[in-house]
Parts: sequence; structure tokens; C-alpha cells
Amino acid sequence: MTQPFELPHFYMPYPARLNPHVEEARAHSTAWAREMGMLEGSGIWEQADLEAHDYGLLCAYTHPDCDGPALSLITDWYVWVFFFDDHFLDMFKRTQDRPGGKAHLDRLPLFMPLDLSTPVPEPENPVEAGLADLWARTVPAMSQDWRRRFAVATEHLLNESLWELANINEGRIANPVEYIEMRRKVGGAPWSAGLVEYATAEVPAPVAGTRPMRVLMETFSDGVHLRNDLFSYQREVEDEGENSNGVLVLETFFDCTTQEAADTVNDILTSRLHQFEHTALTEVPALAAEKGLSPAETAAIAAYTKGLQDWQSGGHEWHLRSSRYMNENATATPWRGAAPPALGTSAADIRTLLAQAGARRLRAHTHVPFQKVGPSRIPDIDMPFQVRLNADLDGARQRLLPWTRSMGMLSEGVWDEDKLASCDLPLCAAGLDPDGSPEALDLSSQWLAFGTYGDDYYPLVYGHRRDLAAARLTTARLSACMPVAGEGPLVPANAMERALTDLWRRTTAAMDEAARRNLKAAVDVMTESWLWELANQIHHRVPDPVDYLEMRRSTFGSDLTMSLCRMGHGPAIPAEVYRSGPVRSLENAAMDYACMVNDVFSYQKEIEYEGEIHNSVLVVQNFFGCDYPAALRVVADLLNQRMRQFQHVVDVELPVVCEDFALSREVRDMVDGYVLALRNWMAGILNWHRNVPRYQADYLARRAHGFLPDRPPAPPLTLPVG
Repeated sequence: MTQPFELPHFYMPYPARLNPHVEEARAHSTAWAREMGMLEGSGIWEQADLEAHDYGLLCAYTHPDCDGPALSLITDWYVWVFFFDDHFLDMFKRTQDRPGGKAHLDRLPLFMPLDLSTPVPEPENPVEAGLADLWARTVPAMSQDWRRRFAVATEHLLNESLWELANINEGRIANPVEYIEMRRKVGGAPWSAGLVEYATAEVPAPVAGTRPMRVLMETFSDGVHLRNDLFSYQREVEDEGENSNGVLVLETFFDCTTQEAADTVNDILTSRLHQFEHTALTEVPALAAEKGLSPAETAAIAAYTKGLQDWQSGGHEWHLRSSRYMNENATATPWRGAAPPALGTSAADIRTLLAQAGARRLRAHTHVPFQKVGPSRIPDIDMPFQVRLNADLDGARQRLLPWTRSMGMLSEGVWDEDKLASCDLPLCAAGLDPDGSPEALDLSSQWLAFGTYGDDYYPLVYGHRRDLAAARLTTARLSACMPVAGEGPLVPANAMERALTDLWRRTTAAMDEAARRNLKAAVDVMTESWLWELANQIHHRVPDPVDYLEMRRSTFGSDLTMSLCRMGHGPAIPAEVYRSGPVRSLENAAMDYACMVNDVFSYQKEIEYEGEIHNSVLVVQNFFGCDYPAALRVVADLLNQRMRQFQHVVDVELPVVCEDFALSREVRDMVDGYVLALRNWMAGILNWHRNVPRYQADYLARRAHGFLPDRPPAPPLTLPVG
């Protein structure tokens, strides 16, 4: 069969190495698969299938340094996960049997108890038998923290198969952002990262949930999955009828040829590997110093990071050799486009490939700030929901000014009354909470003032003087302004601390400790994301597109506003509903819509007047090497796709969630109320951007977004510790 596209030149600077115990793993996994019932008689595989796929070779390449027993165990895990995938395809995807697929998946967590003394059911099929055996053999060597994380990754890997099945049933192809997020779960690379820990070293629990470790895992995941999409396009799309493939997703989104989509997937893959390297070399060492990790803990992180790197190079080598994938000419793809230097050997391709990768990496650091871009161009933005404004809007406007003045926000050289008026934050609050009381509207307006002031303050005060250390201290003190369990209050030392202390006291007065912890975590996510922006500003680095979109939710304060939205819908909505894939997809689609709306309207303000690098339009310009109008079209298309995804989740996926959790009519009404709150949130934010002076060209020309022109910059703040 003719290949649908030529495989691109892959960025893979690390040589693959082969574990010497490969034959031992091959023999063991074949015997194990037969013992579990996965071969003759399973209706899924024969021994010839297993031998052709050669998972022993995969694991020997991806785990080159572990001993023989560990390699055999890891190989058994991969035999199991690929058997699960093919079994689920044959039993439930091809037959489009969602109820049967859900019943199958619901039993599997029972075979992964955190405490091995917990009894498990009798296995009813090879998938259950294999999972029960593997879990019992693996977890005794690992900590409780690892067990929890690996069990969650395994459940995500299994459960998101229902998302793929639902899309096949509907003939629906995901948008790019949705696809990358869901592919991490259903593709299994976070699960693979857990096995890397087993083979190398556990990530220390104090840092397992931090941004640097999360980014290492996510960039590893994206690299693994996007590479697999390129090699498996022919099998998945043309043979199996799959529509969860990155090449197909971009082919559809950009309405381009398969070859163009494949080349773009490879560009994203390269960018994700660059992000992995950047995080490993800059953020991880800083994390170890900040957390005071011991030499042994630091060595464990280094071993884990190297293990992820080994997996990338080994997985690539296996794809080149496995009969499971399209890999014709993959080791020596004919050059396309501009001719390489005429060296006459394969060194020409290697040299040009590395030069291209270096040029792309360098381009992220060469943006010229303060370019004149003219007024922001506003594309057609879908908004199917009617904006409604709180009747007490005018009263909230009158009450916000004295509050900000009393907090000190108008006396630190960052804002004055004119700057505050240009934001018109009560207008935003009035759209977000059209039915709220005057007290609730004031609280919402003041939270928005705190977040907007902080978002302006960090780059102006700390960015201009490249003072990341002082910014970290400020962030730590802001976190201390939010006691959750009776801790002594921090004495505020500046406007942000006074504002947060006041807001925290009033917002959490009737909350229990769990709710306070959730709200504090949302605020911490926002303030810590401002440090990420500062670090990029100091490095003068335009972010990787995927990293930017995911961090943008935090820098925009989306987690905080989502937490405030949830507060009105009570504990009657079970926590597991909020954690479900469709609800997270719903929230993320709303967040991305709002964030990209902000980027579209603030483009001139940020690029021309502030010298910013954190704007999705600029990120797309940098990634594709295109101009402003072309990048704006891409962002506008993605923005509108996220709105359509929001509506799809509401119409198709949420009713299934309600059925799956057997929610009562009362709770379903509360879920509907939460959906309405998110609709109000998006409509209110778009309406606010359309009407405030903050982003308008005439206001920006009159009042460039810098320190007040009639006074010098505020002196550096002396922030007491304690």
C-alpha cells in the first residue's frame, strides 16, 4: 500500500541504545501473554502478531539501562496495554458499543488497590487477568505516592478510550488543543512516565506536582504521541477508521494536504522536545535549589529526566523497525524543499536538520519588542450567548474606587484613577454575575481588580529590573495571606497583600477547610504563573505554543474565576463530576476562548506598548514564521473552535456524564446552573473587551501602559519576611 505522505525529518539528537536483556524480555513476555490468555483463542492476537509487534524490542530501546527482571516486567506492562488497545478496538470501537465499553472499563480500577491486602475480583478476561498480575508484581517496590499517581494515569489511559469511541460514533474530529490534551490521557505516555520511574528512580513526592515536573511529563507525552501519530496514520486512519490522530486533526483544522499536516505535526513535535530540554536545563535545577532537595533526590530527578530522554530516542528507533507502523524510507527521507548543501552524503541531511532545529530554537529568542503594529484587528468572534448585566453595575463602579484607594493600589506608581477607570472591572463582573447581590458584585469586582493589578504589577516592577528573586518572595507572601487552617495572619506590606488579605477574609468566612484549600490553590496557580511569564521575559523567549496555551489559563486567572463560579453551585455536585473528562473539557474550552479573546483585543497594547511576548497571536507568528493577519486567522479559528467544542460538550457529553453518575434531577439542575455560569462568564468577558478603553488605540496612544509619566518609578519594595 502506498504511504499517504513522506515521513518528515525528525529532531532526535540522542542516539538510541539497546538493553542487553532484550531476548530475555521477548521470551518472558511471550510466555506471560499466553498464560494470561492473550494469544491463541483470544480472538485478538496470535503469537505471530506479538512477535511482529516486538514489544520486547520497544522496551529494550526505551529502557536501555534496567536489569533483566525489570525489563521483563516493563515489557509485560506494554504487552498488556497494547493488548487492551486492540481488544477494546475489536470488542467496543468496531461495534460502537459504548455501554459495553464503559462496563468493561469500570471494573479495571478494582484490580489496582493501593493496599495489596485489599481483595480483587476474579478476572473475567485477559485484560483483567493481566492487570491483576502486573499490579501485584509492580507496586511492592514503589511508594504510596507513586501508586496513587500511576493508578490515576492508568485509569485516564483506560477511561479516555470512551472519548475516542464517542468521537468515532459521531464522526467527530477534535480541535488541536482538545486533541493534545486528550491524547496525553488516551495515548498513555503519562502512564509510560510512571514506568520510567520504576526503571530509573521515583520523583520525590515534594516536587512531583510542580510545574517543571509536570512539563517534563507533558512534553515527553506530546513527543511520544505526535511521533506515533506520524508513524501510525496509515494504520489508524486508513485501516481502522480512527479519527484521533494529530495529522488528521491538523489536516482538518487547516484544510491542508496530508503532507502539509504531517510536516506541521513534526514542527510541533520538535517544539515540544525543545521545551523538554529548556525545562530540564533551566526550570528543574532552579526547582531543586528552591525546594532544598538532597543530593539523592536531585540525582533521582536527573535519572528520571534521562529516562524520559532515553524513551524518546528508543521509541523512535522502535517505530522505525516495528511492522505495526508505516516506516518506509523513514531512516533516509528524501529531502523536500530547499536543497541541502551539496556534500554528497547523508551528512547533508543531518547538518541541515540540526541547522533547522537550531534556527527554530533561536527564533524564539529573537523577537524585536515594541514593534508598531497599529490598532488591534478584531476578527469575527462567535458568541451564541446573550450577555446580561447586573442591575447594580453603576453602584459597583462607584464603590470600587474607594476600595482600591484604601488598599493602596492607586499610590504605588502602577495605577492611578485613570488607569482604574480604563479597566471598568465592574462591567466585567456585571456580565459574569448578572443575578448576584450588590455584595457579591462588589466582591467579584474587587477580585478582578486584585488579579488585574497583579498582572500589571509583576512585569512593570519586577520585569523591568529582571528581579525574579523579589517576585518569588512576593508570590510566597501572597500565598501566606490566605490561611486555611487557623494560621496567624500575615501583616500586609503593600497593596496586593492588603487587597488579598481583605478579599480572603470576606470570601472564605463561611467556607470549610477543603473549600479554602481549593480556592487558595487557584490563587497560587495564578500568582505562580506570573513568575513563569517573568522567567520568559528575562530569557526573552517566546513560549512554545502548547506551553503557552496551557499556562495562559493560569496567567489569566481562569482557575480562580472558575473556583468562584463553582461556589454558587454547592457541594451537591459530586467532586468526581467536576473531575470528569467532559467537565474538564468544558472548562478548558471556556478558559481558552476567554484567553484568546483577551489576546486578540490586547495585541497592540502588549506588542507595541509593553514589549510583551505572551500573546497567542505572537506565539503563532513566531511558530509559523507568518505575519500578523495570518496568525490572527489561526487564533480566531481556534478560538471559535473552542466555542463549538464547549457547545458540543454541553449538548452531547454532559448528558452522558449525568447518566453515568446517576445524578438526581436536583443535581442535574445544578450542573445546568454551572453551565449557565460559564456561558455568562464567556459572554461577559467578550462584552467587557469590546467596551473598555484599556485596549483601544486612542486610549493607548494617550496613555502608554508604563509607569505614570508625572512621577518616577516607585522605589523597590522592602518586603519583610514572616
